Amino acid sequence: MKLGIEAEVPVQDTRAKLLGSRPEEALRSIAAKIYLIEEAGHSVDAVYYIFKDDIIGRAMLGALCEAVIRGVDVRLMVDSIGSVGLDKTWLRALQSCEVQAGFIHNAKGQQTTRRARVQVAIFNAVSKSPFTSNRRSHDKLLVVDGFVPEKAVVMTGGRNVSLSYYGILADGTPNPDTYNDAEIILRPGSSTEEEFTVSAVAETYYTLLFQYKNNKQLRSKQFANGTDLYSKRREEMQQALVELKSLPSLQPSFADMSEYLESGWHTANVRLAHEFGNLVNRAVVTDAVANLATNPNSIMHLISSAEGANKRHVRIVSPYLFLARYYDSEGSLLLDEAQLLLDWLDEDPDRRCEMITNSVLTSDNHPAQSVVDMSMAPGMLLDDEHRKAWLSGLEDSELNPELVESDAWKALVDNPRLSIYETGRLDDTSLGGDTSYGKLHAKFLLGDSVGFIGTANFDYRSRLFNNEMGFFFEGPELREEFIAEFEFLKGMSYRWGSPEWLEMRRQIMDNGGVRAWALKNQRSLFKMLNATGLEYLF
Repeated sequence: MKLGIEAEVPVQDTRAKLLGSRPEEALRSIAAKIYLIEEAGHSVDAVYYIFKDDIIGRAMLGALCEAVIRGVDVRLMVDSIGSVGLDKTWLRALQSCEVQAGFIHNAKGQQTTRRARVQVAIFNAVSKSPFTSNRRSHDKLLVVDGFVPEKAVVMTGGRNVSLSYYGILADGTPNPDTYNDAEIILRPGSSTEEEFTVSAVAETYYTLLFQYKNNKQLRSKQFANGTDLYSKRREEMQQALVELKSLPSLQPSFADMSEYLESGWHTANVRLAHEFGNLVNRAVVTDAVANLATNPNSIMHLISSAEGANKRHVRIVSPYLFLARYYDSEGSLLLDEAQLLLDWLDEDPDRRCEMITNSVLTSDNHPAQSVVDMSMAPGMLLDDEHRKAWLSGLEDSELNPELVESDAWKALVDNPRLSIYETGRLDDTSLGGDTSYGKLHAKFLLGDSVGFIGTANFDYRSRLFNNEMGFFFEGPELREEFIAEFEFLKGMSYRWGSPEWLEMRRQIMDNGGVRAWALKNQRSLFKMLNATGLEYLF
């Protein structure tokens, strides 16, 4: 970890493309992952926070097993908490593929005398360190042939290994309650002078994460009394791979994957960033500001230290969008990001900030959503008087027309230079319409020239406890793709506090159910989280 924290990570020449949140791009994402594993010639490194043994997970395991048999080194890592529901027998079945491993080929394609390996790890296993189980690997990273520049590919972003992230059910039909996500695909650039390509740096990063002291390496005892313990599981993995590739909804994505990976790339400069410091800092809450300062490769450190010239028009997308307040051990305020952002806007009348996050309709985390709706948004948009009124009881706040229909309220929430949007609209199927808005899960940020995409949600957990990773990027064509994705998500949203947004909340309350309960109790839930400090865990 120390090496990763202190390393001088280079800015690298890269070819890049965005896989956004549209249904066809979600399908293309899983097709790309399977295709890249099947085309790997030397190594595959994969780490995912959530890895499920549904058809997606089993198919990926099947592809990894076939890769080992071809002679490809495989490393797979899953988080101990994020993947707590995964039957680890599937991982041991993958490890058992090593018995049939083929011989590795060197970078020139020549067969060596060394057989391929399968290494499987549980990140920060609770059995090894129950006292640090709150430190998680939130990574979603696939690196194929990392040290072979002409073949290498890197994929990262928000999508885990689960049907929930690819827009389909097990039979291939659309899943209306899917996660709307975004990823970036990277390949080494045309320069031959770089000592380390983007894929080599990503693989080195992976190695450091893989060697974390509290990880648990899984080993399989393949035979017992002459019986192959995992033969049935390996057969099921291969069957899942065949079934996934035969789904009508996925066949077009598999059919054009070769062409997709040969065209449409944008030249960009990128830099890997991570949050290794969160794994080793014991006082992550009371020492948060110091942790940023001593972790120069931190995502949040690099964002906060970016030059003002790159921040004339800022766009932020995150499912759980918090603006943090950090206090020292004596309770003194060290940093107030909301106030910093407001001060930054006041310094220049041409500056603008747009944010997109979830609403109660689309969120999968009601405690986190209560922080957004009762703290972040009103703290940014409302004055003290209206903020206090908003946090009062339902009848006196959003159900009170004297407050939310007043000219003063409308002027505050319709700020021309600060816009906070929440996904979901009145035509959602749950409200009697014909559109399904799913759940926002994409995480990226855009400045005037530099952007970031990765796994970090910009909430307290991502800032303080999780390891996260991603890439800062600079390239005009790639940036235009991200702007188009931002506008697409904005078209699925209402502005916080607008009449349409308030009406959507009223209809959710009228419908009853879990969402209605969560909405009606947002104020008390937020006040409890704030009073107890539990907001840092959501």
